[in-house]
Amino acid sequence: MSEYRGYEGNSLEFLKSNQVVVGDSVKILSDITYSGIIMPRYEHSDDKHIVLKLKSGYNVGLEIAKIESIEKIQSSEKNIDELEKISKIDGLPKVLLLSTGGTIASKVDYRTGAVTPVLTAEELNSSVPELSKIANIDAEVLLSEYSENIMPENWLEIANKISSYSNSDYSGIIIAHGTDTMHYTSSFLSFALAGFPVPIVLVGSQRSSDRASSDAALNLIGATKFITESKTKGVYIVMHNDENDNTVACHIGTRVRKNHTSKRGAFQTVGDDPAFIIAEEKIQKNISKEFYKVQKFQPKINLDTKIALVKYYPGYDPKLVEQIIDNGYKGIIFEGTGLGHIGRVMYDSVKKASEKGIFLGMTSQCIDGRVRMTVYESGRDLLNLGIIPLENMLPEVALVKAMWALGNTQNIEEVKEIMLDNIASEMSI
Repeated sequence: MSEYRGYEGNSLEFLKSNQVVVGDSVKILSDITYSGIIMPRYEHSDDKHIVLKLKSGYNVGLEIAKIESIEKIQSSEKNIDELEKISKIDGLPKVLLLSTGGTIASKVDYRTGAVTPVLTAEELNSSVPELSKIANIDAEVLLSEYSENIMPENWLEIANKISSYSNSDYSGIIIAHGTDTMHYTSSFLSFALAGFPVPIVLVGSQRSSDRASSDAALNLIGATKFITESKTKGVYIVMHNDENDNTVACHIGTRVRKNHTSKRGAFQTVGDDPAFIIAEEKIQKNISKEFYKVQKFQPKINLDTKIALVKYYPGYDPKLVEQIIDNGYKGIIFEGTGLGHIGRVMYDSVKKASEKGIFLGMTSQCIDGRVRMTVYESGRDLLNLGIIPLENMLPEVALVKAMWALGNTQNIEEVKEIMLDNIASEMSI
């Protein structure tokens, strides 16, 4: 029953006896006076506390034995906002917003505690009213998944949806996406939709829109400004540049990683500055035209997931690579040490994989720098065994690119050529 979701035992009886339900605005007298909204509990919580969402956006758990009084201020039914109907403004560019989940374009339903998509034009106008002055937004829910549940088949779905708008009058496409795997999705779109005629921008938020420190609105505004003002193409990730609210960073979709679990400036371009910095009054460009590969849009929306990412470490059991081979994998991306090394204990397994026609690529565990396998004898041995050095391609990007390459050809020599072709700035100059 959603009006008491997650509550049981003593806490359930407390709510019922005081005639309050999830979503009600209340004032509670305990050690101090609290004002907020009753929130649902997690499924595995105890029955001695209730959860209150404060006006700051943060939740607090209150022990019911210490609550002196609780007063209902407003019922949950009256907490539903009336959304103002918005009209399109002539002359403004059009932008399409596709949601795949995450918190960037979501809201909390205080009746149930669920996070639901905010993707009608009216809801967007209500939550981020600045958008209606920048562009006419059309919005659509494509998926509703946490980013850890976004799978390669979802990449195909997203790419096909975007490809269907290649001849539209949109100035660009925004994809609302959870942050944890956003750089995997941006990598696939970079390869599958190379040459797309307008910018594709993935946007996330580290903190939900109901928190005072949320980055959702600023990231979304920055992405929309970037699309309407930058006059560029490509696939990008737009997120906070740092912990303040002055700038948003725009990262090339194949050169970016999430480098922090929770801070708002979690995403960073590896080895360089962000491609663009979006400030309130201007967009600063940090890359040259030579960075882009000019190409005709010819979508190649295919992939093969039989690719493994192997992170080498002292004590790694080469039998694990044998299992990869025996399970019919067609490619292995090694995340090696330093300049691109794995221990000699791996050599026999690498040789076996090479002889079976499995693509073998080398990246580095180091955060920055290029693979250089000619410097040391061990690196030269691995080259001789058939491993291809992948410059400074990020391991996750190399994995996605190999999936995409093998989805478009089964010829191992063609795969090698594709992996070394700098298609979407995945290898910085």
